[in-house]
Amino acid sequence: MMNGYSRERGATETAMNQPEENHIIGRGRMLAITMFSVLIVYLLWNVAALSFVAYPFRLFVTYVHEAGHALAAIISGGEVVGFTVSSDGSGLATTRGGSRALILPAGYIGAAMFGAGLFYVVHRWPQAVRWTAGVIGGGLIVFTLLYARPDAHGAPIALIVGLLFGAGLLALAYRASGQITILVLSVLAIMTGLNAVLDITTLVGWADSCAAIGRDVVCNDAYAFHRDVAPFLPAAAWALIWAAISIALCAASVYYSLVQPLLAGEESQQVTAERTPANTTRRGDGLDGIKRDKDGNIDWSQF
Repeated sequence: MMNGYSRERGATETAMNQPEENHIIGRGRMLAITMFSVLIVYLLWNVAALSFVAYPFRLFVTYVHEAGHALAAIISGGEVVGFTVSSDGSGLATTRGGSRALILPAGYIGAAMFGAGLFYVVHRWPQAVRWTAGVIGGGLIVFTLLYARPDAHGAPIALIVGLLFGAGLLALAYRASGQITILVLSVLAIMTGLNAVLDITTLVGWADSCAAIGRDVVCNDAYAFHRDVAPFLPAAAWALIWAAISIALCAASVYYSLVQPLLAGEESQQVTAERTPANTTRRGDGLDGIKRDKDGNIDWSQF
């Protein structure tokens, strides 16, 4: 009885202590995942029947926008009273103190920075993709519980969006495969980055319209920045500058995470950790990680 227990425990400990292999993902496959992500985003934007799927992402972009204002307030020495997200995709961040010069542009530019930064990290260091999903997911939950508030109609949309996306990213980190995690985070990054850019380009057209409503009315960030921080340029000019910065961030992210490595010939530098299959045998023949049958012969079906 004791011998059987010892053998079982020994086998279990051996399996638990077995090192993980690195599953190589070449640049070509990473590019294919990116193209598939772009296709998904395109379909979500252009197929009316999928609008219900795109809607939560739209609310998430607003969440990131308002979170950008809140974080800028904290960084510049102010405090966050709270922020809201409404069902129509609008949002409001209420802050106290801090630098208006930093807080006001941090919504649009912050959303673009989030999308661009996430895309860069995922495609440059995919071996850390689960950590990335877990850290962002946990951060969303904490930030939501601290600062999300119901909107003017009492709807806790910011709370729902933050908690659902946070929980989803944590589940992705702990349960999904590396390649699925890369795909989902790529879609999230592209949706957030492009939506931020498109929102700013839309803002250019009506940035100065607040002047017709009244000086004390703040109907968009660009006009508030023009009024409170830099009146020497019209609101539309500031919106254009923010749009240029956001486009540059997204373009730089794609170039340095995808294009430059391809041009440099980095074909097999990116890996995601996968647990070694039971029928994979370690050998000293330079073919470590190749899947083999029970007799040690190479299983050619994997190719």
